[in-house]
Amino acid sequence: MPRPVRLSAGGYTHHVIQRGNNRQAVFFGDADRRLFLEWLGEVADREGCELHAYVLMTNHVHMLITAGAEGSISRLMQSLGRRYVGHVNRAHGRSGTLWEGRYKTTILDSDAYLLACYRYIEENPVRAGLVRRPAEYEWSSYRHNAEGRPDPLVREHDVYRALGMTDNERQAAYSRLFADRLDDAVLHTLRDATQRGWVPGSEHFRREVEAALGRPAGPPRRGRPPKAR
Repeated sequence: MPRPVRLSAGGYTHHVIQRGNNRQAVFFGDADRRLFLEWLGEVADREGCELHAYVLMTNHVHMLITAGAEGSISRLMQSLGRRYVGHVNRAHGRSGTLWEGRYKTTILDSDAYLLACYRYIEENPVRAGLVRRPAEYEWSSYRHNAEGRPDPLVREHDVYRALGMTDNERQAAYSRLFADRLDDAVLHTLRDATQRGWVPGSEHFRREVEAALGRPAGPPRRGRPPKAR
């Protein structure tokens, strides 16, 4: 059965997940994380992509990225992945694959799901039981977005900028979004859309994306397709 084509379109904001092979670790120390972020920034700049949020977990990565030109996210992930795998294999005396075969991605409706995806990404360490609050986790964009700590990787999305007139207003409004945990239904939608490659949000937005992609972008049916008579 052919693999589904990834959702990716120039100028749209994407949620991207890359997991370790068989859910194994991809980061073995802080030096690995620093190099990954450094190279991520370099490749994102080269491809004209803007990174709005991220988190580095032990065995996977989440990123919220607005694509540059068509194909820019694919090139970003391929370039970053090859460079980082080479580093890990040399530094840790290993060989073979590091990443799961294909990264996962979806395109987000800014009105309906973009701020929810910010929260989904930066609350990951809390849901995993690593910390009690997002601010306690070092390897995410939360401290920049909610507290204003400098992070040269992060670019503000228009939806984030609309939270307030000044940096302090935006950071305060953003931090208030985390007062309650993300709704379970929203969490499920974001997970399913990214894992299975469909577009969550309004029907109008989905039709717009389908026109840009030239193919359907709604939720695929679960299970095997029915047999032809």
